[in-house]
Amino acid sequence: MAEIRSFRAYRPKKGLEQRIAALPYDVYNREEAKAEVKKEPLSFLAVDRAETQFDDSVDVYADCVYEKAREMLWKRIEEGSFEQEETPVYYIYELVMDGRAQTGITACASVDDYLNQVIKKHENTRADKEADRIRHVDICDAQTGPIFLAYRSQPVINSIVAQYKEGEPLYDFISPDGIAHRVWKIDGPEDVDAVHRAFSEVGEIYIADGHHRCASAVKVSEKRRRERPGYTGEEEFNFFLSVLFPDDQLMIMDYNRVVKDLNDLTKEEFIGKIRESFQIEELQTGADGRPDKKGTFGMYLDGSWYRLTAKENILSKDPVKGLDVSVLQDYLLEPVLGIKDPKTDKRIDFVGGIRGMKELERRVSEDCRIAFAMYPTSIGELFAVADAGLLMPPKSTWFEPKLRSGLFIHSLQ
Repeated sequence: MAEIRSFRAYRPKKGLEQRIAALPYDVYNREEAKAEVKKEPLSFLAVDRAETQFDDSVDVYADCVYEKAREMLWKRIEEGSFEQEETPVYYIYELVMDGRAQTGITACASVDDYLNQVIKKHENTRADKEADRIRHVDICDAQTGPIFLAYRSQPVINSIVAQYKEGEPLYDFISPDGIAHRVWKIDGPEDVDAVHRAFSEVGEIYIADGHHRCASAVKVSEKRRRERPGYTGEEEFNFFLSVLFPDDQLMIMDYNRVVKDLNDLTKEEFIGKIRESFQIEELQTGADGRPDKKGTFGMYLDGSWYRLTAKENILSKDPVKGLDVSVLQDYLLEPVLGIKDPKTDKRIDFVGGIRGMKELERRVSEDCRIAFAMYPTSIGELFAVADAGLLMPPKSTWFEPKLRSGLFIHSLQ
């Protein structure tokens, strides 16, 4: 069963939380990251993306970049921008977007639970992306970006969370993107024990977002275990920073596709080929192409939206093959448009649902020929894939809102 621990976080000094909290390191390119840090020097992005402290001639993965990250992190702690909890606690972290709240528990999850598949993944990771965060965590001696985990809702945890949320929050601010962030501290000894016991009865926990951060934290732990053969399992490097959300509070957004060309087909030839697997209906001018149920897809081509409905014979009860992203890939993107590997094919790009249908129309007008709007993958589908020990196709899920880095730091010292 799951080992989810309280911990002595470093967290922003009261009054600095709004300036420090930053979106995850991987949502920015280098130019965007530099602009963000210039705008707000206290942004934790400066630590997560320390190349912002150098000119562009310095390689993003140079040794000096990781050393700079460590230097800035611990200097900020020494200078009082962060304070450390006296005793191990849990935190309640609530995010509100467009009036919808999701509330999780910030804690440390067990590396062994990941290795033993109590904590389950649904995505493969890339070694090059892992390598960057492995070095960052190892050299900084701290985990700075939480992994987004999900679990099946537990009444005991829900009750404790509701009780603490009646009190004054530790932090309460709105980030520049309009997301409200509130934090409470679970510090009553009996409540800390109750949360720990409740999680110990949870059989499965799922990585919702942050597969690369999670894999990197595990690799650092394995490295330190090799370096310290007498380790006890209680050392901080045996655990990784997480925020755990109950499944009934999570929303997965659509993760849409845009394609550069029609694979040398005319529009008529293309539509003729996809009719073999999909029913096609052209929508009225001005209609929203967003699909309203599983098995349907919006398609934007030559200024018009179409609704595609998968025919019964191509649907599957298999946890992976039955996903809408798999149906589109297996019966349209690969056989008709020639996109065999969406991870590497430069003709396809992916657009998070947060950007809306207008972004798909814009991309088609500027640099693509066709767009596909997806019905969101459900949290139940994610759980089913992970429980089967399978993996989703790339870019299957888009979670919003994004957890902020810098609000909680887990020291490995």
